[in-house]
Amino acid sequence: MWQGVLPAVTTKFTPEGDLDHAEMERCWGLLLDAGCDGLIVCGSLGEGSMLSFEERLATLKTAQRIAGSKPVLLNVAEAGTREACELARAANKAGASGLMIVPSPIYHTEPRETVATLRTIAAAGDLPVMIYSNRVAYRVDVTPEILEDLADDARFVAIKESSDDIRRTTEIFNRLGDRFDVFTGVDNLAFEALTAGAVGWVAGLVVAFPRETVAIYRLIKAGRYAEALAIYRWFRPLLDLDVSTYLVQNIKLAEAIALGTNERVRGPRLPLFGDRRDRVEKLVRDAIATRPNLPPLD
Repeated sequence: MWQGVLPAVTTKFTPEGDLDHAEMERCWGLLLDAGCDGLIVCGSLGEGSMLSFEERLATLKTAQRIAGSKPVLLNVAEAGTREACELARAANKAGASGLMIVPSPIYHTEPRETVATLRTIAAAGDLPVMIYSNRVAYRVDVTPEILEDLADDARFVAIKESSDDIRRTTEIFNRLGDRFDVFTGVDNLAFEALTAGAVGWVAGLVVAFPRETVAIYRLIKAGRYAEALAIYRWFRPLLDLDVSTYLVQNIKLAEAIALGTNERVRGPRLPLFGDRRDRVEKLVRDAIATRPNLPPLD
């Protein structure tokens, strides 16, 4: 149902801490102009857990205004299933293309609870669902066995596979065939997952480097692996910024340098400072200075 590069976009704030819709439209428009295939709002990178219910729906509306016919998914990652269902129903009413659902990030569900939680939220939203499996950050692993349990519900159409184990992509295909669209959700495993058959990339560093991200994806899908790998090797040090406790601050700083935007975050986060900031800033500026020439994609 979905494929391609779907950025997990950042949320922009004014100096007063409110949503900056104009800056979100500008930055997200650059991603779509570069060839991204849709948007995912209010995820981990989008600081969804720091946004109010109303702010998340307003962010969804902003994304819908600029996405045109491309899909816009709303991330649902509530502590309680009741609240998740409420947000899923509101997303349906607001016209979201689908949901990306994380089982509770607070209570770490066991497999029976994981299945029940996902089924309940999907039924409440009654929209196509991308399951978000991230055992590293959220300590809930949506395994191939769990996917098999969920396969009878047609609302589950895709999985963002972020187990940090590249073998998992093949395991899903071997057990379930093409029942689920598999997206890689770990930036620095993207080449490996896409060449193993993943149909899409829920990307983070794309918000700062959209053309390079889209080029890697399209070259791989065209079978032009050597060209894609050359770009990926240049990109790899930047992609490592996605796999960090400070991924939001890292990527917002990269975005600020590359796109001329701001790096404001919601508390308790603070922007990077000191040696950590210096390292990230040098990494980004060095990458920009050695940016590769991209080959024609058509």
